[in-house]
Parts: sequence; C-alpha cells; structure tokens
Amino acid sequence: MTIYRDVLSAVVRCLAAECIDNTAKQAWQTLYQAGDLTAAGGRVLSAREMLDMDCLVHARLHSQLPPRLWDALVAKYSTHKGRKVDAIGYLVLLVESPAPQLFRYKAVTAWAIPPLKGKEGKRSTDMLVLPASFYDMSTWDPEARPERTRRRWRADICKSLEAMVNEALVEAQEILQAEGVLVEQAA
Repeated sequence: MTIYRDVLSAVVRCLAAECIDNTAKQAWQTLYQAGDLTAAGGRVLSAREMLDMDCLVHARLHSQLPPRLWDALVAKYSTHKGRKVDAIGYLVLLVESPAPQLFRYKAVTAWAIPPLKGKEGKRSTDMLVLPASFYDMSTWDPEARPERTRRRWRADICKSLEAMVNEALVEAQEILQAEGVLVEQAA
C-alpha cells in the first residue's frame, strides 16, 4: 500500500510519530485530519492507521539503517528532544575533524538545532532552542584560532553531516520502496 509521496516525508512523519500523544481529545479534534492521507486505490486512511504506518516505518528504518545514518536522521529531523540530544552526542564522536572536541560538539549541535526566527522565548513551539550566544563561533575554540580556520572546520563538519543525511535518505528510500510504502516515481 503506497502512502508516502517521498522518502523525506516518510522520515519526518515517522520521527514525529514518537512525539504524538494518545490522550483523549475533544470531539472536534478527533474529526479533524490534516489533509487527505490516501493509500493506493484512493482509500483515505484514518489518523490511527496513519500513526500505525508511521510507527512501522520508524521501526523498520531504525532496525535496518546503520546506527550512524539513523542518528544523522534523528539529529536533523526528529522533534523528540531526548533522542535528538542523544543522536547529537553520538555524531560528535563520529565526525572527523582537526577541530578540538568543544568545537566539534558545538558545530554538530548548531547543525542539528539551527537558530529559529523570532524573539527569544516568544516561540509557541516545544522545540529545542539554543541561546543566540551558542552560535558565536568565537566561543567554540578556546585557543582562538583564526576565523578562517574556524569557518573551514565548521563547513567541513556540516558537509560531513549532510553527506550522512543524504546517504541515510538513499538507504531509507531503498528500504521503503522494498516495503511498498512510497509512491512510484515515473521515470
């Protein structure tokens, strides 16, 4: 049964599924569905069926992707605070760079938790938000190396992390196509 239009939407939905609560809702909330979630044949999936499918995709990707690729996806796309922080910590250990440990930690964290627009503390979201001072690269290197060096280190770390995410999406696409949950793309 094809459900997801592409691999990225499948990954984002399955990572968000673990943050969805199953508490009782008001009557109007149980009737509302964000868009038509249709399977092959035009059948509309219920919210429960879609959540079940998201959980199945989550389990399949988590079990079949290598841990470094799974953690790259979690760090980049997850909304679960604890899992995102754990994935960041794992990626810091994997990233190869001549930069000191503190710099690698802050570069990976800033990549995974980019600054959000809006005034500090005025967001209506429950996402991880770092203080603006965290993104100041001059605080990342206690030896105060030249800015050009710090920028090169950060660019190389980000390039490495994006390469992991791209590799993870390619492998995830193969897994999800084998499961038959992605819409077939016309060649």
